Amino acid sequence: MSIWWSLHLRREAASVPLARRFLLGTMETAGVDPDISFDLSVALSEACANAVEHGGDRTALGESGDSGYGRPVADSGQYRVTAYLDGEKCRIEVSDSGPGFPARRALRPAAPAEQHPQHPRPPRDAEAESGRGLDLIQQLSDHVQFGNRPGHGAVVRFDKVLKWREGALLTV
Repeated sequence: MSIWWSLHLRREAASVPLARRFLLGTMETAGVDPDISFDLSVALSEACANAVEHGGDRTALGESGDSGYGRPVADSGQYRVTAYLDGEKCRIEVSDSGPGFPARRALRPAAPAEQHPQHPRPPRDAEAESGRGLDLIQQLSDHVQFGNRPGHGAVVRFDKVLKWREGALLTV
């Protein structure tokens, strides 16, 4: 058995906890381990917060290399969250109608979830706020993809292998 759902949400701050609670409720009902549920809910919150903050007004002309291709595109004022729980893994996708990721983020492969202790990630500039949420999504997930949908905005897709409580409704 598997569970699939999709939410179309307004780009408002109140939609972020709504999406998070929906995911947590689904995972609790299905019997997903609470630690895994928590990690995915935090990653989802970050992705939704990015869609709310950056997934909007695309009426300005885009730069070369971004998803706008220099054409004005109307902002839908919404974003979409889709989640799939199927046996071994959960896949979550958050898509918006914004300008998309800068070319360097869209093309950068996701970093591995675990860092080697002898090769830690270099410290971030204290002033650098941009991208912290995306880095957190990478750390909390097993696999992450960032992409642009030309003319339609950005998409963040992330997966995590699930662990189940004993007696869970959904199992492998």
